[in-house]
Amino acid sequence: MLKRIVPAFLALIMLLSLSGCGYNAMQQQEEEVYAAWANLESALQRRADLIPNLVETVKGAAAHEQGTLTAVVEARAKATQTTLSPEMLTDKAALANFQAAQGQLSSALSRLMVVVERYPDLKANQNFLALQHQLEGTENRINVARTRYNDAVKTFNFSIRKFPNSLTNSLLLHLERKEFFEADPGAKTAPKVNFGTEAKAE
Repeated sequence: MLKRIVPAFLALIMLLSLSGCGYNAMQQQEEEVYAAWANLESALQRRADLIPNLVETVKGAAAHEQGTLTAVVEARAKATQTTLSPEMLTDKAALANFQAAQGQLSSALSRLMVVVERYPDLKANQNFLALQHQLEGTENRINVARTRYNDAVKTFNFSIRKFPNSLTNSLLLHLERKEFFEADPGAKTAPKVNFGTEAKAE
């Protein structure tokens, strides 16, 4: 028994002593994925936090657009209730569900912006303009955060597959590949939020 343990232990020490074995690098890259995910979640939460005031402002000037307003409120509720912990980033189905909820919220907001085009007084409302500007900035932050997250995932996924990292990972770390945050397929046909100009469905 001892004869088998000693060589295995020595092999492990040799592996850890090799420069470039990737032991620390892979863990650091995984932490970078988690940090990028946290930033993306923060941007998505910021958008969700803006919506109640946006809906109330629109409701004051366009109360009879109840169907559109209700769709936004319901989509926000679903998006905020659909959560994903960093440990679930390896779960393709869970991430797809999270993406779908966020995509529905994006589409509902886009439809709301189309409705707003019918109300010149609302578009001139200073409170609405301030919220609109914040929402536009938040959408930009979401796009940047999503890109950075996907870049971190790409780096990590390649790192755990390349040699000798793959050997180190299979023997010691057992890290799993992470899933990308893809754009919602419906976004290609959903109305876009196009601030300052007339929004149209493509």
